[in-house]
Amino acid sequence: MKVKDLPYKRFDINKAEAVIKENTEAVKNAKNVDEVLKAHDNVLNAVSEFSTMGSLAYTRYTLNTFDEFYLKEREYNDSIAPLLTELMNDFGKAMLNSPFIDELKKVLNPLVFEKYKILAASSDPRIIEDRQKEAEIVGEYSKLMAEMNFEFNGEEMPLSVLRGYLNEGDRNVRKAACEAMGKGLKKHAAQLDDIFDRLVHVRHNMAKKLGYDNFVELGYLNMERMDYNRDMVENFRKSVLTDLVPAITDMKKQLAAKLGIKDYMFYDDGVCFTDGEPKPVIDKDEIFRQAQIMYNEMSPEIGKFMKSMLDAEAFDVDARKGKWGGGYCTTFEDYKQVFILANFNGSSDDIDVITHEFGHAIAMDMALNTGDRELGIGGSETAECHSMSMEFLSWPYMDRFFGKDADKYRYKHLMFSLSFIPYGTIVDEFQHIVYSNPDMTPAQRNEAYLELERKYRPYLSYDGIPYLEEGTRWQYQMHIFETPFYYIDYCLAQTVALGFLVESRKDYNDALRRYLEFCRAGGQILFSQLCKRAGLVSPFEKGALKKIADEVPQLLKEL
Repeated sequence: MKVKDLPYKRFDINKAEAVIKENTEAVKNAKNVDEVLKAHDNVLNAVSEFSTMGSLAYTRYTLNTFDEFYLKEREYNDSIAPLLTELMNDFGKAMLNSPFIDELKKVLNPLVFEKYKILAASSDPRIIEDRQKEAEIVGEYSKLMAEMNFEFNGEEMPLSVLRGYLNEGDRNVRKAACEAMGKGLKKHAAQLDDIFDRLVHVRHNMAKKLGYDNFVELGYLNMERMDYNRDMVENFRKSVLTDLVPAITDMKKQLAAKLGIKDYMFYDDGVCFTDGEPKPVIDKDEIFRQAQIMYNEMSPEIGKFMKSMLDAEAFDVDARKGKWGGGYCTTFEDYKQVFILANFNGSSDDIDVITHEFGHAIAMDMALNTGDRELGIGGSETAECHSMSMEFLSWPYMDRFFGKDADKYRYKHLMFSLSFIPYGTIVDEFQHIVYSNPDMTPAQRNEAYLELERKYRPYLSYDGIPYLEEGTRWQYQMHIFETPFYYIDYCLAQTVALGFLVESRKDYNDALRRYLEFCRAGGQILFSQLCKRAGLVSPFEKGALKKIADEVPQLLKEL
C-alpha cells in the first residue's frame, strides 16, 4: 500500500483506557507468568495503535501545516498523550511489583523494566495538564516555523530553501542570504522569545512538582537515558573543548586562508572551496534511481528495503510553502511502514538525506519486523549512529551523485562532520544553562548563547549580521524547542560514525556487516555495549575525541 493511502482513524482514548486499566489489574491478580505476558501483549497492542495513528496524523500535518483536519488530529493526539503516559505508568508499576518479575526478566528484555522505572520517575497525574500545555506550545512553534517565509532575490521562500544559499560559492550571495534570514527571524522575535519563555517555565514547573531542582533532571529522564548521565555528558563536553576545538580551530584558520577570508563569518561556515561547493550533478528523480543502484550494490538486503520504500512512495522531499522545514524518519507501526520527510534545496544536503534518513529507516524497519516492540531502535544516541554511520558507508558511491566532485563532497562532509560536534555541544550546554536558570531574560539567553559560540567556535563571528549577531542562532534549531536535551546525542553518534568510517577504509565489507548488526540490535543492548560489540571506542572513553582529532585531519589531507 502507498503511504498516502494508509487509513487513518482517530485513536479512542476511552477504549484504550479501559484496555490498559483492565490489563493492569490482570497483572496485579495474575496467578502465573503467562497471564502477565498476555496482559502485557494486550497493552502493547493498544500503545501500538496510538503510535501508528499519532505518527500518521503528525506526518500528514507536517506535509501541509495548512491542513485543518490533521492540525486538529495532531492537537488531539498531543492532548491525550500525557493521559496515555499515566496509564502506562500505572501498568509499568504493576509489572515492576509483579511477584513473577524474575521469570518475566527471562522472557522480556530486562531493559524493559528499566524503562518502567524511568517512567515512574518522570510521570505523575499532577503534571498531565503541564504536558498538554507543553505539547500545545511546541505545536505553536512548529506551525510558526513552517509558515514563516523569507524574502530573498525578489521572491519569498521557506527557511529550508533559503539555508541552501549558505552553501553558495559566491560570498556575497551567502552574506545576503544570511541577512535575509536574520531580518526574517527578527520580524517574529517577540513570538519566538515568548514561545520559548513559556516552554522553559512550563517544563520547570513540571520538574518542581516532581521534586527536582529544575528541568535538567527531568529532561534526562524524558530522554530515557540508561547508559550515561549528566556528569558523563559534562565530561564529554570538556573533552570537546580540550581535544577537538583546538584542532578544528586550526583547520578552520587554514581553510579561511585558502578561501582568502580574513574575517571568518557565520555565513562562511558552509563552504570549503574557492571554485564552488560540490552539488549533485543529477536531478531528484535520478538521485533516487542512483540511490537504488547504490543500495543494491551495497547489500541485497539494503537494496530490497530501498525498493520497498520507493514502491510505497515513502519519501517526500520537495520543499514547499506550509511544509514543515526540517527532516525526519518515522514509522507507522501497525502497518510496518517507514516514512521519510525532507526538504531538498539543490545542495549536497540532498544526498545526506538519502543516506542519513535512510540509515534511520533501515534500523526502524529491522525493529518493526525482528526487534523488541517496547525497546524499538533504542535511545536517540543509538538511533543517530544508524543514520550518521550510513552517511560514511555511502562514501564509495558518491561518484554517482557528484561526478568529478565526489572527493570534494567527501572532504566537505568529513570537515563538517567533525566541526559539527562543537556546535552540537553548544546547543547542549545552552540548554543546561537555560533550564538551570529558568528566569533568564531573552537578552540574557542570547548573551549566554553568544558566549558559548566564542567558547566552542572561536574562529567564527556573527558581527554585523542582522538579528543573528544578537545571539539568536538557536531560535531556528528546532530541537531546542521540540525535544530538549536530544542534541548531544548527535555528537555522541558522530563519534561512533567516524569510527565506522575509519573501519570501512580498512575493510569495507566487515564494517558494513558490523553496522548492520549494530542496527539489528536496536534498543535491546545498551549504547556502550553496542559500541564495544562493534569494535568501536565509546565516546565516553578517555581519549576517544583525541583519537579522532588526530585521525580526521590526516584523512582530510589525503582527500
